[in-house]
Amino acid sequence: MKTLLLIFLLSVVSSGYAFPDVPGKVKIALITDIHFLDAKLAGEGEALAAYEQVTGRNVTDLHAVLDVVLDDLKRDVPDLLLITGDITNHGEKQSHLGFIEKLRPLQNGGTRILVIPGNHDINIPDAKAYQGDKVTPAETVSKEKFAELYDSFGYSDAMKRDGASLSYLAEINDSIWLLCMDTNRYEEHTTTSITSGRILPETMVWALDILREAKEKGITVLGMMHHGLVEHLPYQAAFFPQYLVDEWEKNADLLADAGLKVMFTGHFHANDITLRTSSAGNVIYDVETASLAQYPFAYRLMTLNDTGLSIDTRFVGSIPGSPDLATVYRDKLNGMTRRVAERRLTSLGIPMSQETLSALTDVIVLMNLMHVKGDEKPDAEMMESIRLFAALMGGEADPESFSLDFPPEDNRIVIPLR
Repeated sequence: MKTLLLIFLLSVVSSGYAFPDVPGKVKIALITDIHFLDAKLAGEGEALAAYEQVTGRNVTDLHAVLDVVLDDLKRDVPDLLLITGDITNHGEKQSHLGFIEKLRPLQNGGTRILVIPGNHDINIPDAKAYQGDKVTPAETVSKEKFAELYDSFGYSDAMKRDGASLSYLAEINDSIWLLCMDTNRYEEHTTTSITSGRILPETMVWALDILREAKEKGITVLGMMHHGLVEHLPYQAAFFPQYLVDEWEKNADLLADAGLKVMFTGHFHANDITLRTSSAGNVIYDVETASLAQYPFAYRLMTLNDTGLSIDTRFVGSIPGSPDLATVYRDKLNGMTRRVAERRLTSLGIPMSQETLSALTDVIVLMNLMHVKGDEKPDAEMMESIRLFAALMGGEADPESFSLDFPPEDNRIVIPLR
């Protein structure tokens, strides 16, 4: 019963932690999936209103969320800020320029910033501006232009560059490297961006050579890329394959067996940490971080040394002028998930009563709201929805056996590196 239920569900779709001041540790912050749309491309009018209605994103709100996060990081002064792609709304050159200006004060304050592109950042054929009642084409950027714009955000001081992609290797210190992998398919774009990702064979050879060198030198290597490397949900590869790199099991095992310990990812807009153990017994963690363009507006704060990575999470719950930001955007996500779930369930053509459809939709919505925030634990409302759906399906739901989350914890954890 539980497996059947999960198949149905998955076919549809701040804590106040402060960095410990410990000598020898690297302080790292991570943000992802900002989907920044520059104000110069977003003028008031019918076009912008229609965009915001469809996406559930208010441009002014999202700019304020980003400002809150960057102000917070200016106070913490992390050594590193990692950005794992989908920097812009849809690859607009002006949005890249505007985002870079947002980052400059933090960079000038001493934080080193490293970026990797996402599927919404490069060579987007349908990049748009919204002005008055008109939607007009916006200039996008090429692969080469992206590297030029973000020259001081990882590319200019890279230890190594991959000739086949925008992947590069960054030295964090004498004992730690960061493998920044480009998993996007921008060279295949024709009419819009491609959601799915892959690691090019040449890029994997390049990465494995680096990991072999690191092992010989006793260097710890972490990685970051946009797409997921390991499943975060039961049956994710079957129902949401575009959010994992192609051949994810093979690629995860290759990297784990070569010595990679942790991969930072984004793309799925959820705050979730999962792990995979290769057949050779090597463990790799996929640390996926939620979007700054959607509830729950999460970002990571971490401390790193040679033996472990301590991860904590902050959530933006309010912004100036909107003290109930989290509630407002949770309700938006609720409504969007409900519409998608009802449409997808109806399209399956499986006979079910309206009562059953409503009960299953309720479970899907609650599951998604829990998953995006992380550390999912069924509450009373969720369990009542599960019991109702199970009863309508002629079975029973055992609350003790119903699990929504792969181990380990999602929002606060220490990952051993030795």
